[in-house]
Amino acid sequence: MTNLILNEEIYTEQPVVRPEKALHPKAYGKVAVLYGGRSSERAISLQSGENILHALLDQGVDAHGVDVDEYLAKRLIDEKFDRVFIALHGKEGEDGVVQGLIQVLGLPYTGSGVAASALAMDKARAKLVMNGLKIPTPVFGVAKNPQMAQEIALKIGFPISIKPVAEGSSIGVTRVAKEADILVAFDKAARYGDVIVEKWIDGKDFFVSILGDTVLPSVEVHTTGGFYDYQAKYESEETQYLCPAPLSAEKEIEVRTLAFNAFCALGCTGWGRVDLIQDKEGKFWVLEVNTIPGMTSHSLVPMSAKAAGLSFHEVVMAILNSTITIDQFSKIVGEVAQA
Repeated sequence: MTNLILNEEIYTEQPVVRPEKALHPKAYGKVAVLYGGRSSERAISLQSGENILHALLDQGVDAHGVDVDEYLAKRLIDEKFDRVFIALHGKEGEDGVVQGLIQVLGLPYTGSGVAASALAMDKARAKLVMNGLKIPTPVFGVAKNPQMAQEIALKIGFPISIKPVAEGSSIGVTRVAKEADILVAFDKAARYGDVIVEKWIDGKDFFVSILGDTVLPSVEVHTTGGFYDYQAKYESEETQYLCPAPLSAEKEIEVRTLAFNAFCALGCTGWGRVDLIQDKEGKFWVLEVNTIPGMTSHSLVPMSAKAAGLSFHEVVMAILNSTITIDQFSKIVGEVAQA
């Protein structure tokens, strides 16, 4: 059979380079910060959005918080926004739905586009792309019912992870070590839609954040028990974050390169975070790519940025700056110079 993966390098090249220098705050116009929404990650999105909104306001940007509902399009039009900072997590925010709406309205927005957002949110299809491009990711299968989950589990071997195909923040995720626990885990995940059954790799959790074409220092996370679930991510004060991660220079380059390749393979741009695990033999595996990571007090993007010498405010402004192309940047600078 003919190899369908041709010119592989074009799928792992760097995203478009954006202007690095921030503009005068007024040059961004009126900015809508979208947060909240109707997904299961609403509470986290509200926290992320408020932090982003305050950072923009502190920098003098004309920013306004918008809690997303069915009247979003009308509000964006009526209030004459110039661009959009998306701080939504989960469905209807991170899956290409809102991106498509904003694109139809002709407004520039932060983060990945429609296709990349939809692909990254669908863990199963994202993993198929990564498999095709030889990016290591744990073996998996999609289960429509508990019987299929059982068949997949027996085929790939325990322990396994049973989780929703399209959810974030570890919502609906269960580590399953024996066949008797599959039904409960499946039912928990199925509340959120299709279910993925994935080989569980015991090892160390690593997270790599990406800002434009810059790969930030990796973070190693240690939890007090179980795994890096919702409670460990957002509620526990005992979760330990090691940043920069205690890796050799060679391994740090390896994990950053792998994360960046996965990010680019899905067509992601602007900013994001890649979640990985390192097995006991030292090999890294990509678990998923997040196109709109959290920006809360416990979040990893600000943590990685701080290790690279960037403040939270600088990160937020860099993300906002990504909504302006180089041509637009040059035009605005020219207009300012003539004023």
